[in-house]
Amino acid sequence: MTTDIDLLSSSHLYAVIAEVLDEHIRIGQLPPGLVLLEKPIAEVFQTSRAPVRRALAELESRQLIHRFDGRGFLVGPSSAAVPPIRTPFKALKLSLDAQADAALQTRASWERIYAEVERAVASCLVFGQYRIVEAELADHYRVSRTVARDVLGRLQERGLVRKNQSSHWVAGPLTAKDIRELYELRAALEPVALRGAVQQTPRETLQALCERCSAGQRQPWTADMIDRIESDLHESLLLATTNDRLAESLRHIQLPLVETERFLRSLGLPIDPRIVDEHRIIYELLLHDAVDAAAAALTNHLQAESRRSIIHLKTAAVFTEPPPLASYLARRVGY
Repeated sequence: MTTDIDLLSSSHLYAVIAEVLDEHIRIGQLPPGLVLLEKPIAEVFQTSRAPVRRALAELESRQLIHRFDGRGFLVGPSSAAVPPIRTPFKALKLSLDAQADAALQTRASWERIYAEVERAVASCLVFGQYRIVEAELADHYRVSRTVARDVLGRLQERGLVRKNQSSHWVAGPLTAKDIRELYELRAALEPVALRGAVQQTPRETLQALCERCSAGQRQPWTADMIDRIESDLHESLLLATTNDRLAESLRHIQLPLVETERFLRSLGLPIDPRIVDEHRIIYELLLHDAVDAAAAALTNHLQAESRRSIIHLKTAAVFTEPPPLASYLARRVGY
């Protein structure tokens, strides 16, 4: 690959991604008409969407890819009349030369551990208030205190942690009032996201999501299956809105609720099968082009989810001690 070494510094991650994609387009590994989406590319390069978004913009400026009526970009110039090819990006098996691989491995360390820390913190909120010990966070992941501080700073931006009067990092508690308010926000924003996302969602995707809601008729629902159903609605549909700011706001609002519910289900709390019916109704309405009715069904679903979450919160209160959590989370008693 004829890539300038200066482009491969970790401070220019988007340029690394752009050059790798550029090379694979030119050699035909990424064929004309291939649909390029931010999320699958970010997963392959193990990074956030921001550098991928910038890399795609760079490729668009080179006229190697172009926008089309659906989500994402198509490989090839806009003058090329080729049908969309929806091949899973991971299946393309991109190859990296040594320089590009080294650059990706040396990307900002906080990105490599952020998602795991985010899940750990979100999972503890229902059990009270926790202090996040910066030094122990660094030791746990074998990173510097600076990296640990970067992670906590980003968690603070997303509203998951804050600094108390003693300048300690703390998270929680997630109260019934918090749950009600977060679901009120979701009820205000998610129908808007639904209306925007459905225009970009292929009908076959909606059909697949709907069919997944019927799986429980053949076997009992498990916590993992419910997690998948929830992920379908949040990530495959709602967060597919073309309004990036709306998607980011929704992700921040959903995060503590979704992770808390996932964690509580993993403890064996009973599963309410009505949640699946509520999802299925939304998809069926969308498949019949009844978008307004689907948005109303989504609002009803969120109201029901709010009530269920508060019940789960009260159920969790019977635990005298929470299950084992990450070592850097220290429960605060009598805060």
